[in-house]
Amino acid sequence: MIHIPLQLGGGATLAAIGFAILFFFIIIISFIRRYKRCPSDRILVVYGKVGSGNSARCIHGGAAFIWPVIQNYEFLDLTPISIEVDLANALSKQNIRVNVPSRFTIGVSTEPGIMQNAAERLLGLGMQEVQDLAKEIIFGQLRLVVASMDIEEINSDRDKFLTNISQSVESELKKVGLKLINVNITDIVDESGYIEALGKEAAAHAINAARKSVAEKNRDGSIGEANALQDERTQVAAANAKAVEGENIAKINVANSDSLRRQREAEAERTAIAAEKVQSAKALEESYAAEKDAEIARAERERSSQMADIVVPAEIDKKKVEIDAEAEAEMIRRKAKGEADAILFKAQAEAQGILEVLSKQAEGLDKIVKAAGDSPKDAVLLLVADKLPELVKTQAEAIKNIKIDKVTVWDSGAKTGDGKNSTANFISGMYKSVPPLQEMFNMAGMQLPEYLKGKDVTDGDETQVETKKSSTPKRKEE
Repeated sequence: MIHIPLQLGGGATLAAIGFAILFFFIIIISFIRRYKRCPSDRILVVYGKVGSGNSARCIHGGAAFIWPVIQNYEFLDLTPISIEVDLANALSKQNIRVNVPSRFTIGVSTEPGIMQNAAERLLGLGMQEVQDLAKEIIFGQLRLVVASMDIEEINSDRDKFLTNISQSVESELKKVGLKLINVNITDIVDESGYIEALGKEAAAHAINAARKSVAEKNRDGSIGEANALQDERTQVAAANAKAVEGENIAKINVANSDSLRRQREAEAERTAIAAEKVQSAKALEESYAAEKDAEIARAERERSSQMADIVVPAEIDKKKVEIDAEAEAEMIRRKAKGEADAILFKAQAEAQGILEVLSKQAEGLDKIVKAAGDSPKDAVLLLVADKLPELVKTQAEAIKNIKIDKVTVWDSGAKTGDGKNSTANFISGMYKSVPPLQEMFNMAGMQLPEYLKGKDVTDGDETQVETKKSSTPKRKEE
């Protein structure tokens, strides 16, 4: 029951794989068939969606892949086309009508720009249609060339005539993608017989020139024969004279050669003797130079020895002193640097401590201000109220140790301008030197409660003070 479905499932899988492989091969074959190669005698024209803003893409001697649906292709044949053009009754520059039978050989051009023109204007046309189009262009240009030249120029200067035809016709054929391969003019005739007359005139000139040339040649032959005999006798005599002269010159050359040989031998011997003497002098010079070099070397060795014995130890001592001085200076620099670093570290530590204290005080003051409802004035009151016992204690201690019973004041009983005697002024001044509590609160910007203020002293009030005068104590009334 289980084995059969497994076999069916396996068969379906194999079929799907086979179908996929077959489909893949069909795609590959289709792509291969769409890859087109261009033979050397044709132009492959790919048209459709070719990009680059061109209507077609031309390939000669290569290959291209033709995309299905969006592209297609055709071939342009490069086989030469022979066109027979029998131009009749064409007017020349002299208004003489001539017949110009000729044959033109043309073909599709393979130059990039002209090949593009052929793809745009000749694609899809048959061979006969291309031949008719080219024939019409050639007829028109051939008439223009004949109309621009004289009959004599056309008849005599055929190279110029062919060059003008080639330039004119080829420039027009390029516009439709063709090029001119060859031009052959068979014969040129005219109805009036002007060219024939020119031919007869040229023939008569040629015959007369030939007859004149024959007569001149016969005359030249007779004169030449006589001149030849004269030249023969003259040349024989000259040859004999030259032979004698040659013999004499040869003898002179022999004598000169012997003299030159003897001079060369003497010069060689003199040169050899001089060379021997020069070599001897050079040998002595080299010997003296060697002795001089030896003496210089010995003096240098002595100087080096003395330098090693005297100068080198002195330089060593000098270096040692310099090294010791540098070491001591380096030690002083390092010690000074260490002390400076210690001072710096101590100052940094103290500054860090002060910063921490001030930071904590700032945090405490910030909390006091927040506790006072963000009112700086109330916060100052809280601080003063917190320190009030200490302030009162400090104020009391200011006069706590004054021994008033030991103070002796001599008072004459006289009063000052404000009605106070000397003893009252002394006690009042001494007590006023202690900061009153009310003034302290006023400096802090606060008001002392009423129960701590007491009663104000008027200008007429005075404090009763017991004083000790020189004779009898005197009580002062308030």
